Amino acid sequence: MTNNDAVPTSSHAHPLVDLDSISHTKQRIKDGLATRRPWRVMFDFHSMGLPRGVSDAFSRIKTNLAYFRSNYAIFVLTIVFFSLIWHPTSLIVFTVLVFVWIFLYFLRDEPLKMFRFQIDDPTVLIVLSVITVVLLLCTNATFNIIGALVTGAVLVLIHAVVRKTEDLFLDEEATTT
Repeated sequence: MTNNDAVPTSSHAHPLVDLDSISHTKQRIKDGLATRRPWRVMFDFHSMGLPRGVSDAFSRIKTNLAYFRSNYAIFVLTIVFFSLIWHPTSLIVFTVLVFVWIFLYFLRDEPLKMFRFQIDDPTVLIVLSVITVVLLLCTNATFNIIGALVTGAVLVLIHAVVRKTEDLFLDEEATTT
């Protein structure tokens, strides 16, 4: 007796793991992290020094915030993560938010579009920051989150004031030519 209802098998079955998708994702991770400046450039001690005045300090802040934007975001997110270690619910929410950050901010290889409008990187950064803070504040770890954000902001501003900016755009021009 033969079984005609048997499911046919093919020697060309789809693999369980799509290697092209994995390769594409790995490349997107590398490209996304490419917007991050090298940490050795960010913390080059030869490029540290006090500003000459208030206008120089504000100029450095503006330039460094734009130049090291991804680095500063990673730095502040790391501080928030460590502040939430003793709050498991907040840590779970934060972990989910980190994946949102990864896919909407760090791994995007093209501009974000919503409702036929193109959203630039600073806007995405601000919106993700606000969403992250609001959702984390809903998890009753308010003191830890505010403390971590203030600590991160102060450290970022100190770095932005102290890091000289004269050599930053020279590196960028050297890589394009």
